[in-house]
Amino acid sequence: MYYDHFVLPFTIGLNVLIIFLIVKYIRWIRTFSRQEKKLILKGMFTVKTLKAIKETFLESLVHHKIFRTNPFLGYMHMCFALGWFLLIVMGKTESMVYHTSALNPPYFAIFFRYFHPANETFPYSNVFAFIMDLILLFILSGLFLALAKRISSRIVGLKKATRHRPLDLLILTVLWLIFPLRFLAESFTSGLRGGGSFLTHTAGDAFSTLLPLDALSYPAWWAYSSALGLFFLLLPFSRYMHIPTEIVYIFLKNWGIRQGKTFNAFSEIQVYSCSRCGICIDRCQLNTSLGLNDTQAVYFLKKIRHGRDYSVQQENCLMCGRCEASCPVDLRHNALRLSKRPDLIRITKDTYNYVKPLSFTPAKVAYFAGCMGHLTPGVIRAMRLLFQKAGVSYTFIDENGGVCCGRPMLLSGNQNAASVIVEKNKAILEASKAEILVTSCPICYKTFKEEYGLQMQVMHHTEYIDYLIQQHYLIPRPSEWRTVFHNPCELGRGSKVYAAPNRILQAVSQKINTPYDDENSLCCGGSLANTYISGAQRHRISTDALRIYTSYQPDVLVTACPLCKKTFAKKPDAIPVKDIAEIVAETC
Repeated sequence: MYYDHFVLPFTIGLNVLIIFLIVKYIRWIRTFSRQEKKLILKGMFTVKTLKAIKETFLESLVHHKIFRTNPFLGYMHMCFALGWFLLIVMGKTESMVYHTSALNPPYFAIFFRYFHPANETFPYSNVFAFIMDLILLFILSGLFLALAKRISSRIVGLKKATRHRPLDLLILTVLWLIFPLRFLAESFTSGLRGGGSFLTHTAGDAFSTLLPLDALSYPAWWAYSSALGLFFLLLPFSRYMHIPTEIVYIFLKNWGIRQGKTFNAFSEIQVYSCSRCGICIDRCQLNTSLGLNDTQAVYFLKKIRHGRDYSVQQENCLMCGRCEASCPVDLRHNALRLSKRPDLIRITKDTYNYVKPLSFTPAKVAYFAGCMGHLTPGVIRAMRLLFQKAGVSYTFIDENGGVCCGRPMLLSGNQNAASVIVEKNKAILEASKAEILVTSCPICYKTFKEEYGLQMQVMHHTEYIDYLIQQHYLIPRPSEWRTVFHNPCELGRGSKVYAAPNRILQAVSQKINTPYDDENSLCCGGSLANTYISGAQRHRISTDALRIYTSYQPDVLVTACPLCKKTFAKKPDAIPVKDIAEIVAETC
């Protein structure tokens, strides 16, 4: 049996970590509802598990999303994650070939170069030595980038990097020491006994001429083992808890577990899955426009985890979803914030007795303008004209007033009050007997689709106009207008409606493609979700967004949200801002 006392720090640390993780995850999952547990059992033996394995490889090891956002940062993270994984897999494979058996202790593969005499050959020993040196060099190159990032985050393309607690700095230092210590231990041993390959063997020969390797080799293995053991012991109490937890999160979400309206065990799993990569900081317009860099998702989740006051962070958020779209772990940041907002407002059904019972003309299509739609009458006029030109018989649900869809209440955390509004509106909508509900407001659209459980089809007016054009009920003529499209937060990132508005604008104008299309769209600043910033700060956000969009020199800035149109139009010296319905109405 191959054994030496220096393996004890590694072995103890690894076993303590495994026991801690098993207990922690079982405690979390035990609190799941019966329905959630059924979803897990049902999803385990399906293609969903294969999808989870694929996502784990792409996001936890290769860091595919980080690569798309920032190649340098993606490479750095991949070096540590994929590199360490490959060291373990190839090391275990090497030890199995050497022993011709899988039955060897975990530490044997980790410290193989110590236990394997250099003059003892086995099948493909030189190939294994080369591959292991190559992987180690790969990891060390990532470590170099990590050190550069600590000196200046701009080196790897980040304007802002996350701030660390002393404990996080300690374990970060330990992590950075692990692989240089492995390099030194293997190189010192190679310099004494031979073995290794292009990296460790060459370094060992160089070290042998400069250092007393017989006195340094054994302590180097102790140092390497101790660094590993200390990292494992500190991991549960540091941000590196995300390494195992994000894998659990990926499997759970693929099996159908979703973040609800309340903060629960699944919410905690998401909190612990945050890697604090800092990508959300640069994506947040509260940072880029206002210089506020302590309220982003990474800091909100950090404060929850460490039991610190997060009252400012829970309110100071646009809920635009830009952080969600760029999150490499796909955490549900908006839902997590909402789950922490207090449910304070109490209303009853009697609150809305002022809304008189409505009578409807039977029609297949019902139109709901929404609160902001009534504040931008140009959008309503355009929709009336388009309905008329397409020969659509429709019922205007809130033509003479109505009740808010409930989204503002939901965004402020007042779930009970929102449920009363939903019940009131649902009865009105279903009384129309319509088959299709069309709304001009993305806020209403998202709420009707997700909260109401309607039997009718819900369409945003971009989707409905696109349908009318595709079916030739509307035949718009192409114009010479150069347009830039601002996809509203609740429509694009919130509801994944991208194709319809793009097709419409390509049909009726000369659409300019920008880096801020689709999921990269900017928030207009008029968000109903932020209850913390001032009107002047909102104006600065909208001014910055407008400046970016107009820098592409369009004739018209087009949006698909009455609130966004109203927000952008507050700057009188800017270019014309129109809703997409108005553009189509003018070209038909």
